[in-house]
Amino acid sequence: MIFRLISLKTEDIKDLEVLSAFRESQDRVISMALIHEELYRGSGFETLNFSPYIQELTENLFNTYSLGDTRITLSMDLEEDLFFNMDTAVPLGMIVNELVSNSLKHAFGGRDKGEICIQLYREKLTKFKSEESEGTVFVLKISDNGLGIPEIDVENLDSLGMQLVTSLVDQLDGKLELKRNNGTEFIIRFKVTDKENKVQFALKSSHTSK
Repeated sequence: MIFRLISLKTEDIKDLEVLSAFRESQDRVISMALIHEELYRGSGFETLNFSPYIQELTENLFNTYSLGDTRITLSMDLEEDLFFNMDTAVPLGMIVNELVSNSLKHAFGGRDKGEICIQLYREKLTKFKSEESEGTVFVLKISDNGLGIPEIDVENLDSLGMQLVTSLVDQLDGKLELKRNNGTEFIIRFKVTDKENKVQFALKSSHTSK
């Protein structure tokens, strides 16, 4: 439903650069709109069960981009019942949107098939970046087996989308790592504080008891 409310007739846009910019902006709006839709359907808490949200977001992205004869498969390994508050869910959702859409647009040119993989899991209890506070480190990995990207400095990127990704990772107080083995892999590590962990535990207990 949310897609019908905010979609426009992109076939009426003839300029390819304008069309690309419009679709990117539309995807970003949809990624945030989906969060509010999931909250409306959820428990009423200001937290989001993130794995189902990723599944719906990536399904929408695959439907948005015309891949021609290229067959792209999606592999997801997502830990269940990860509840994030809005300060975490919004930037994390936009990161997923930017990196998956970037792979769909650029990674598989001239190829007849490819794969995009998404992993999300908790790593361990540790100190992370802020020595005075402890929490759980989560890892988000988004990779493809496409053409790969040239050697770049992730801190000095010309692409608006990649600049947005680095800014969003900073907003999460996280760390971004880029690997180029048989394609491209982005690894984002971020911390959820002990206070937020207690909310996660309560929501997970409520969810599993139903």
